[in-house]
Amino acid sequence: MKISNLIINSACATMLVQPTLGFLLHDVARLLRKRFEQRARDLGLTRSQWQALAYLAQNEGIHQGGLADILEIEPITLVRILDKLEARGLVERRQHAADRRIWLLFLTPAAHPILTTIRGIGEATRGEALTGISDQDRIQLLNTLTIMKTNLLEACRLPVDGKEAEHG
Repeated sequence: MKISNLIINSACATMLVQPTLGFLLHDVARLLRKRFEQRARDLGLTRSQWQALAYLAQNEGIHQGGLADILEIEPITLVRILDKLEARGLVERRQHAADRRIWLLFLTPAAHPILTTIRGIGEATRGEALTGISDQDRIQLLNTLTIMKTNLLEACRLPVDGKEAEHG
């Protein structure tokens, strides 16, 4: 066996034994989404659609561009999602009182039972993920992740190597 293969195999074994923080966070987020999607399959909504509903529930009256920013998707992509949600009677678009070019977004009464179901699925999924973790450790985990998020949001505003920072 060549030395280079041994080094690569050793590095891979180390990574498998102790993943980096970034890989671990990515894997946990991916598995949370996967498990949620398994449970939500019967709702007849895509991930994009239930995410739009969930964020809209927290930001009713927001304009389409603002919701696209929150979801970190292009406005035209959100328009297609909203068209489908509107066709199902879950979302209503209303023109802004002062600017007819702006559409404000609201949930319809039909969306609320779906949101209740989505919240229940989220609670069950989080419960599975947090099995065996004490309440104190759960609180510490949330506090640590919140600090990390704040640190990274601030860092994303700073230039890197003299280049203008772009938040994406």
